[in-house]
Amino acid sequence: MNNQKTMLEDSKLVSQYINGNEVAFEELVNRHKSRIFTTIYMIVKDQYVAEDLMQEVFIKAIRTLKSGRYNEEGKFLPWILRIAHNLAIDKFRKNKRYPTIVMDDGNSVFETLEFAEGTFEDIQMKKDVHKSLRKLIQELPEAQKQVLIMRHYMDMSFKEISDQTGVSINTALGRMRYALINLRKKMQQYNIAYDQNFYS
Repeated sequence: MNNQKTMLEDSKLVSQYINGNEVAFEELVNRHKSRIFTTIYMIVKDQYVAEDLMQEVFIKAIRTLKSGRYNEEGKFLPWILRIAHNLAIDKFRKNKRYPTIVMDDGNSVFETLEFAEGTFEDIQMKKDVHKSLRKLIQELPEAQKQVLIMRHYMDMSFKEISDQTGVSINTALGRMRYALINLRKKMQQYNIAYDQNFYS
């Protein structure tokens, strides 16, 4: 019921803003900025970049609302979160920012490459592996993928993950463990940069 009420309130605020009430959009911003920021930060993993992108999200939303192209009545939050997600993904691809995935044995997937001279072949290999890794992460079960992203992209503690997902710390730890086990299996299955030094 509360969700329905919030949805209606959002819809009314959107209508008020379209009709010239600037304060209405400020209320929408204050209500949803933390969710929008989190959505962006989970992808770009940089506070300042996330803050800049959040401003871009609001500018894009304002332009759409003022141009009369907004047709998501009653669904403002999912709509603006989609804008945030798409802008963040674009930025992520442009910057080629990659998280360091630490496997279940405690070793970083790329730790033996971190101190290499950085030849073209090394750099290209890392790019290819990261691209494959992101694809494999997307194939994980939703609960495991969520914990892995929160831990490795957001540097969240298991206590923070527990609080945000509403599960116990032990459950979060278990999901993380299975996520890494499944990720290792997938990497071995597809023979992605498999080196015993990475996983031993």
